[in-house]
Amino acid sequence: MSLNWLRFVTPSIKRSLFHLNYLPSSSSSSSSVVVAMSYDKELAAAKKAASLAARLCQKVQKVLLQSDVQSKNDRSPVTVADYGSQALVSFVLHQEFPGEFSLVAEEDSKDLRKDGAQEIVERIAKLVNDSLTSDGSYSVTLSTEDVLKAIDCGKSEGGSQGRHWVLDPIDGTKGFLRGDQYAIALALLDRGKVVLGVLACPNLPLTFISGADRHCPNNEVGCLFFAEVGGGTYMQPLDGSSTVKVQVSAVENPEEASFFESYEAAHSMHDLSSLIAQKLGVKAPPVRIDSQAKYGALSRGDGAIYLRLPHKGYREKIWDHAAGYIVVTEAGGVVTDAAGKPLDFSRGKYLDLDTGIIVTNQKLMPLLFKAVRESLEEKASSL
Repeated sequence: MSLNWLRFVTPSIKRSLFHLNYLPSSSSSSSSVVVAMSYDKELAAAKKAASLAARLCQKVQKVLLQSDVQSKNDRSPVTVADYGSQALVSFVLHQEFPGEFSLVAEEDSKDLRKDGAQEIVERIAKLVNDSLTSDGSYSVTLSTEDVLKAIDCGKSEGGSQGRHWVLDPIDGTKGFLRGDQYAIALALLDRGKVVLGVLACPNLPLTFISGADRHCPNNEVGCLFFAEVGGGTYMQPLDGSSTVKVQVSAVENPEEASFFESYEAAHSMHDLSSLIAQKLGVKAPPVRIDSQAKYGALSRGDGAIYLRLPHKGYREKIWDHAAGYIVVTEAGGVVTDAAGKPLDFSRGKYLDLDTGIIVTNQKLMPLLFKAVRESLEEKASSL
């Protein structure tokens, strides 16, 4: 039967048909196929949680003080908004799914339980409660201990069994502190597969961005990207209006492509990216922005390529890519490691990768992969 009729089917029905078409038989391996079902309820909860967290972060960023900054073992900054965002998302998801709640998240309350941290904890609790009050969905006031417990709900290890929410409460903390790009990144794993993702990007312009203009002159910023497996990727303003379906760039000629990379040189080898771009014939300068906002921008066609090539020894965490991964793939993009292998989110908190992550459209991927491998070989031979 021709599939052309699917063009006239609503997204929710189309997702159901997609899942029914791939129902595993009784003899199929349960580990190789995601359970056939719709995740509409989970997606609605994820959008709500991420949007609330984004508003909390926006409020903090406006009055950011140096005393908000803590220290992590990896020396990257943590803010009051980081903890508040995690507590808020954790609370909302636990309220919506109390019987099946597992969260893999970046933060824990260890530093907040130390002597001298009480003032910060109280500020976090106030921010969380103010956010819940303004939303009006939950008639509750959380104590400081409630907030700390909500933060610590994120201690799950993930894995290939069951469902696990995956959260980066503020992806791009340095961008956040600079007043630049950051994202609240939330995804859901079902038996090791990413089945939905939400990216709340409070400072990302609603219109096309380029390397020369990462800010919107009319202050029209704040994007929410969301995707569900089999359902495509959509974008809307953080205020919840005018949802549009998005697609990755259709550029086929690498000379016409532009590419994203991490703002911080510590997160990706800019010299290697430059060599890859040179081999491809890319003429445009790189667009360097923080966080998984890059995935969101690429999903709507702002650029055609994203390169993340960290220094040797760095291990990628699943919360840094899960939401962005499905936002791009459901928009028609391809995400692999530098060896061309798909990303595996079923192995716990870390991704086991070959060198780095490359992202582009279907047409450009063969050329990009070739340029990446050649550049890696040249770099290795020069050492």
